[in-house]
Amino acid sequence: MKLAPRYGTSEFLAVDGRPDDQRTVVTRQRRRLEENLAGLDADAWASASRCDGWTIQDVVAHLVGVNGFWEASVAAGLAGAPTRILERFDPAAHPPLIIEPMRGLTPHEVLGQFVASNDGFLGALAVLDDDGWSTLAESPAGHVSIRMLAAHALWDAWVHERDVMIPLGVAPTEEPDEVAASLRYAAAVGPVLALGASDAFVGDLGVVAGDPDVSFTLTISDAVHVRDVPPVGLPCLSGPAVDLVEALSVRAPMPVGAPDEWHRHARCLATVFDVSGRT
Repeated sequence: MKLAPRYGTSEFLAVDGRPDDQRTVVTRQRRRLEENLAGLDADAWASASRCDGWTIQDVVAHLVGVNGFWEASVAAGLAGAPTRILERFDPAAHPPLIIEPMRGLTPHEVLGQFVASNDGFLGALAVLDDDGWSTLAESPAGHVSIRMLAAHALWDAWVHERDVMIPLGVAPTEEPDEVAASLRYAAAVGPVLALGASDAFVGDLGVVAGDPDVSFTLTISDAVHVRDVPPVGLPCLSGPAVDLVEALSVRAPMPVGAPDEWHRHARCLATVFDVSGRT
């Protein structure tokens, strides 16, 4: 399914929080993953990840390319000319084509590119003030604030970190602020990518998670808004926060007893990535 980004405005996506609340979590997660990857041997790099048909090295190669896009998008946004690169991007078909040229590289070479790409992306974020975080730049959803671009970047890399570490038998680090930020964005990303679809869910939903404690209201209409409002009387998704991120990121089934509205919600992201059978 090709993306249908919205350009020219960021009013279709909002998540309550401070303008710079993604800076620390994005930086910490990227640097931690660098350290974990540096300790892997060649056999580990060649082993299977949780992404169908992708090795650990393939996942890292994907993150190299994504980091390059994030850095370029931030630079273009700050220059007053946000890009429109993803207008016809297919998130299921195109990533394998992008990583194919990197499969001939050694793990050491891919790790070096990953570190360099982190330096570039994180360097672009490090200098932002509040106005900078609010500047429009391109993400898969379209033109969003750089804060929301960083939220997408955190969620994507946080999930991919687990795609790498779990198959290796290594327990991924679960920092509470990273989990909370990833859960808020994971709840929003499916609906925002499906805005305008004929079967898209419309209405209010709630999340009540534990370990760490996270609760919010998700409002979906012609825009998507994660609001720090207790979800009273709403269809609620409940459970351990990490498990909920996994489910909303199409890495695990929805929790037993999840309301039908949440199963419909979960199908948004599954449809975008052509994944079935987990909702």
